[in-house]
Amino acid sequence: MVAKYDLTIHEAHQLLKKRELSSLEMTKAVLDRIHQVEDKVRSFVTVTEDIALAQARQADERIKAGKLSPLTGIPALIKDNMCTRGVKTTCSSKMLGNFVPPYDATVVERLKAAGMVMVGKGNMDEFAMGSSTENSAFFVTHNPWDVNRVPGGSSGGAAASVAAGEAIYSLGSDTGGSIRQPAGFCSVVGLKPTYGRVSRYGLVAFASSLDQIGPLTRDVTDCALVMNVIAGHDHCDSTSVDRPVPDYTKSLIPDLKGLRIGVPKEYFVKGMESGVEQAIRQAITKLEELGAKVEWEVSLPHTSYALACYYIIAPSEAMANLARYDGVKYGFSAKEAENMWDAMEKTRQYGFGAEVKRRIMLGTYALSAGYYEAYYLKAQKVRTLISREFAEAFTKYDALVTPTSPTVPFRIGEKTDAPLQMYLSDICTLPANIAGIPGISVPAGFVDGLPVGMQILGKPFSEETLFRVAYTYEQATGWQKRRPTL
Repeated sequence: MVAKYDLTIHEAHQLLKKRELSSLEMTKAVLDRIHQVEDKVRSFVTVTEDIALAQARQADERIKAGKLSPLTGIPALIKDNMCTRGVKTTCSSKMLGNFVPPYDATVVERLKAAGMVMVGKGNMDEFAMGSSTENSAFFVTHNPWDVNRVPGGSSGGAAASVAAGEAIYSLGSDTGGSIRQPAGFCSVVGLKPTYGRVSRYGLVAFASSLDQIGPLTRDVTDCALVMNVIAGHDHCDSTSVDRPVPDYTKSLIPDLKGLRIGVPKEYFVKGMESGVEQAIRQAITKLEELGAKVEWEVSLPHTSYALACYYIIAPSEAMANLARYDGVKYGFSAKEAENMWDAMEKTRQYGFGAEVKRRIMLGTYALSAGYYEAYYLKAQKVRTLISREFAEAFTKYDALVTPTSPTVPFRIGEKTDAPLQMYLSDICTLPANIAGIPGISVPAGFVDGLPVGMQILGKPFSEETLFRVAYTYEQATGWQKRRPTL
């Protein structure tokens, strides 16, 4: 018998539908699991036990009234950079340590309307800047597969909670790989939708032209179910695209016959661990066996510039977005100051962590007089070239398949003093954000007991194709059924 906290959304939904399980029972099982393992994993900034139990009781009433949808009564975690009315939203930063939003993010609103049970807010790299969840101002999140290693970032709490049984699914945000890389490190499914597919209203901004919200789930079916709820146009978000949302579950067809898949050689980067490369090549061979037409030597030559391009554009946008935290309107405010300017300086000095300050300075430099054209403008031109390169590739292929990360989860503290090494963790995921295309990471095996993720990329609004490839692979391998022992 599968433990109640280990169920998938679709398994739990069937049990709720048949009245073999109540939302209250499942929520209590998940909360008990949080009490049991949270001191080892540290996924949560805030556990909302009372809210969860009240929402579970409401969900059970809905179910009795026959108003059951696939997400009704299912416990979820929300990354702590999405506004939740009446619940602290800290972005894992001292700057917002006591910030309680007066409204819900659109995605939270939509999940509540579907009957979500929110068990808490997930730990993250401060303001989503990082690849390991070591940059949280509060504490480090640990990988449930090996608690001495990182869960990835910045949505580390969101990914670890799903892997550890502390939530049935979660929402993360992805600016340069922050859903897909932790999904790969924690052996869960993580989707970064097409830019504009999911509303960003109520998401605390990091880099507005790159940020996108998406689900982290135990399998591909669950991912499609969450997307059915959160995707779609929102008049509150000017970057949200007004186009119909398909029923993503209809694309869960275990068949790849006739599908053309390209394997870009630039993603098998220098320094990639041999075990990871081997696992990914085996996974692609499996896709070939399942009927896909695979071309192994595709070239996307501008990929090598994506890292540099990202680390100019993202910090530049972050610098502008984080200028609002000045200690005047809300958030942390330094009290011991001689005048307004001194107060502002000290607020930012003590309110932001080292990585956030590093990126603000990078962005300020890239946008400063005399450097704007040399750096920022050039990065935007390279961005156009990367986007064009993808567009061209998708005239020949239905999807591109790559590793999610060049390594297995690394040890906590291993890259703390080497920010450039840390930045390289996202080398396979960054290009999708630069081009605004969708990408999904699915479990693709293990190397010495540590998870490996496979990334599938598609043209804008081709999430259905990604789901089809991911689902077919998942059904043929069964990696998603493995759970860590905590």
